[in-house]
This record gives sequence, structure tokens and C-alpha cells, in this order.
Amino acid sequence: METKSKTAKSPNERLTEKRGQAVAVSEATLKKRHDKGTLHARERIAALLDEGSFIELDRYAVHHCEHFGLDEKKVVGDGVVTGQGKIDGRPVYIFAHDATFLGGALGEVFARKVCKVMDLAKQAGCPVIGLNESGGARIQEGVASLAGYADIFYRNVNSSGVIPQISVIYGPCAGGAVYSPAVTDFTIMVDKASYMFITGPEIVRTVTGEDVTFDELGGARVHNEKSGVAQLLAEDEEESFWMVRKLLSYLPLNNLEPAPFVEPGPDAEPAESSALDSVVPHDPAKPYDMHDVITKIFDNGDFFEIAPLYATNLITGFARLHGETVGIVANQPKKLAGTLDINASIKGARFVRFLDAFNIPVITFVDVPGYLPGRTQEHHGIIRHGAKLLYAYCEATVPKLTVITRKAYGGAFDVMGSKNVGGDFNFAWPTAEIAVMGADGAVNLLYRKELDKLKEDAPAKHKELVAEYRERFANPYVAAELGYVDDVILPSETRRYLHAALEVQKNKRIERPKRKHGNIPL
Repeated sequence: METKSKTAKSPNERLTEKRGQAVAVSEATLKKRHDKGTLHARERIAALLDEGSFIELDRYAVHHCEHFGLDEKKVVGDGVVTGQGKIDGRPVYIFAHDATFLGGALGEVFARKVCKVMDLAKQAGCPVIGLNESGGARIQEGVASLAGYADIFYRNVNSSGVIPQISVIYGPCAGGAVYSPAVTDFTIMVDKASYMFITGPEIVRTVTGEDVTFDELGGARVHNEKSGVAQLLAEDEEESFWMVRKLLSYLPLNNLEPAPFVEPGPDAEPAESSALDSVVPHDPAKPYDMHDVITKIFDNGDFFEIAPLYATNLITGFARLHGETVGIVANQPKKLAGTLDINASIKGARFVRFLDAFNIPVITFVDVPGYLPGRTQEHHGIIRHGAKLLYAYCEATVPKLTVITRKAYGGAFDVMGSKNVGGDFNFAWPTAEIAVMGADGAVNLLYRKELDKLKEDAPAKHKELVAEYRERFANPYVAAELGYVDDVILPSETRRYLHAALEVQKNKRIERPKRKHGNIPL
């Protein structure tokens, strides 16, 4: 009778060996990454998820490509770690590129792994988080790698508005690796460490002759401050994990579930709410910081701003009102006097549409003198881009609450959550000025000929007419008389009024005409 070889491994021993191969990373590789302040894919997952919650999928997957000698380069997992886990006890699906294998380049098997977790996330109604560090398509696999990216893009689009999708960028991401994050809901980049570009500096130099650095071409600050591709800038990887957890704390798991309710507690009401009564300057030309309004109204003065470095004349972000998640859109008088330009319109439209997709109420704070005029804005399409914000507000069926703190002029008054674009409750502070245009401009337009005749007496008459116009038109009571404002309230009463309005409107239902989709002016 034959006896079992003493060297043969038991099934359990073989499994242990295989698991070791799947997670194996050389100490030299880890040290090199740690010295640069970057973590390995598995370390990132462990740092982000609740301890011990990660369940890996497809850990033994390997590619079967024989092109260009790839058959000699096989790593268990094929350059991406995928699976499920929990953040603050709530389920998520996750994938993390492993840049230590072929620079995190995507191949056929790599793409299949990512697609699997995206499919499972959509079926289960869970957020999906991508931790990205990839050089793009795996050149050695040719069209199979391109098809893999298309498979991912297709799932990004089909999951849009169904489950939250969050991308975090670590290191350089190029080519196809940037388009999936661009389709997701929120993109986080790490300062001085992460980059996004269609083609890298070398190809740019070859094709256009332009000499540009990684940072100048697609650094984290470029995409947070100039392009708007990213919405959050983390100082380091640790802060990026905090940002993901913080963001998810405001979001529902999917579009059919409510956002998390957080018991407000006895200290939820901001201590300085009475200071709101004096926050708006008496001089209508003097700016103030709209953040001072927001932090004095919402629970614990806590406000998680989205895209704080881009189009700063418009503020967007999340807060809680008596424990309920709300989205905030607000003009910022400190920047461009709060006017709406192309970038602000795009930023606001995308945020409002996200809120509407996930049934999060929109609270709008208005201090806007109008759309930004000028040749540059007109030539770059302010009409088309400005209409995006208008479209988003009109399309949204979630509760829409609006507070006019000061100026609400012209078409910008209409756009910023007015009752005529579906605003449910519109409140105005006593300092509100609601009119077709500012008093100075209106007087110049209406009385130009009369003022020209007065010559040296014109300045005094102009001042008199401006005061008269403000009294007759640029105040909240005319709008309130006509029903365009529901009530004029003291600033210090704002939290109470918004809470009461949200309580009655939070189960709001609107039936839209049956259609495939609208045609937003892209």
C-alpha cells in the first residue's frame, strides 16, 4: 500500500500558503512607499474600513495573457484588491489599485474584478469606493484592456443616482484611469501626491512641445482649484480616509433609503445664533462671509463643504438640521460679490442634481446680484452653462427651502430656489433686496435722460432716486405681498423656520411626466 508523502501539504496548509501569496509584498517595496508617505492598496483598505470587516473577493485571480511576455509576470490578484466591508457599521464595496504590479495598469482580469464588485454594490444597494493609482490601460493586453475600461464606465453610468460612488486618487492616474473617477459622484485627491491627466507630461511635450510638470498638468490643486474635476483636497492619505468616512456619514446607502439620522443632542443648536441678526452689513455694497450664516444655523455649527476651492463664489456642502441630512447651496458675497459665473453654475447644478438623486433636501441661501457679465463669460457660454443650474433646480423634486439674506436680482433670483422653480418655502430676512436689478443700475437705466439734464445737481437727484427705488421695489415686503416670499423673518429665527418647513415637506412627492430623460444643456 502506498503511503502519503511526508512532504505533501494538507488542504488547509495549501490554503494558508495561497493566502500568503495573495497578500505578499516585499519589505523593500513597502519601505519605499512608506518613505514617500504612500500606503499599499491593502493598507489603504485596512485604514479606511472598520477593523476586521473586510471580506476579499477574487483574491486568487491571475491574468492568462501571453502577449509581450506577460505570461512570465503573474501576480495573484492581478494588480487590484476587491471586496466588501463596513464603514461606521454600514456596508460598502471597495476596490483598490495595486500600483506595485505593472503600475496598477488595468487588464482584462483586473477589470472583471472591479466590475464584479460594482455589480454587487448596485444589486445590494451599497456605496462603492474606488482607491485609484493606475497608469491606465495595460498596453500588453491591447484591446482587452480598453474593453475592460468600457465595462467599468458602463457600470459607473448605470449606478449613477442609484448608489453613491466615491473615488480617491493616490499617485498618478492617466488615460482611462481618470474617466471612471470623473463619472463618479465625488473625487478626492491628495495634495502633492496624486495626479490626473489624459496623457502625461512626456506625451504632452512630444505632441504639443509644451514643457509642463506633473503638478502643473494635473496635480491635486489644479483639479481642485481650476478644473473642478476633484471636489476634495486631502493633506495626506490619512485625511483622505477621514474625508470618505465623513462624506458617507451624510449619505444614504442608495436612492431608496433615507440618509442617516443623527440624534442632535442638547448642544446641537449653535450658541451664536443670535449673532445672525447683525451678520449682514447695513451697507449693501459691503461683503460678508456666508459661512458665518451657515455655521450659526445648523447642528453643532458643523458644515462639510464640497468643492471648497473651486468656484468659491458659490458654496456647496452638507450639514444637519435637527439630525436630518441637508444639502446647502449658497452665494458667497466675499467672492465676485456672489455673482453666478460659468464655473459656479456648473458646480451648483451638479451638486443639486446629486442631492435630488438621493432624496436629500436642498437649502439655498441667496445673496446674488446676478450672473457675471462680460465678454469672456459670454464667449465661453454663460447662457448655456448658467442654464444648467436653472435646469437642476427646476428638475429637483426634493424639499427645496430658500432663505434670501440680501440681494436677489434678475434671473439669478429665479434660479436660486425661487418659488417659481419649485421652491417649497421661501423666507426673506429684513435685509433682503428683491428686484430686477440693483437700485443704482435701475436708476441709471430709467432716469438717464433726466439726470443728464440736471448736470451738477445730478448726483443729489441720483441718490434720492436710488433711495426711492429701494423703498418701492428692493425690499422683501413687495415680494411677500405678491406671495413670492412666504414670510419675512428675523435672521435669528432661521433655524426654527427651516426646521418647521423641513418637518412638513420631508415626505414630499411629485409626479413628473413619463419620459426617458430630459435634455439638460450640457
